[in-house]
Amino acid sequence: MKALFAVSLFALAGCSTLGQGPTTLSGSWGGPGIGLVLEGGLGTVEYDCASGTIDQAIPSAEVPFTVTGTHRTGASGPIRTGQIFTSQRATYTGLAIKQDLTLSVKLEDGTELGPFKLTQGTAPQINRCL
Repeated sequence: MKALFAVSLFALAGCSTLGQGPTTLSGSWGGPGIGLVLEGGLGTVEYDCASGTIDQAIPSAEVPFTVTGTHRTGASGPIRTGQIFTSQRATYTGLAIKQDLTLSVKLEDGTELGPFKLTQGTAPQINRCL
């Protein structure tokens, strides 16, 4: 009887997490001049003429967030053999409300980008640099 009670208690403890949504943002997000893919708590960012990474998970709660990552100026997309890009630290700030995300970027050299308006499930509208 004690074993049955212990198993029941353990099973009910697992039920307390049912119904809770994900605690971090995920999926593909797009908007004018930017695309963002968040997967497993990390992200890749593509701009018209740059790219970057988000190295911390963005919380899914509707609260302002600040996370860190990198920014690499230069053509986005595949890197050609011999291309050299410089990368710098970046701070990404924003707010996600339902399917909409506002994102701003501050680079370690003081440059600020954005704010960008992104929508989950929308393709990015990027004009590639040559």
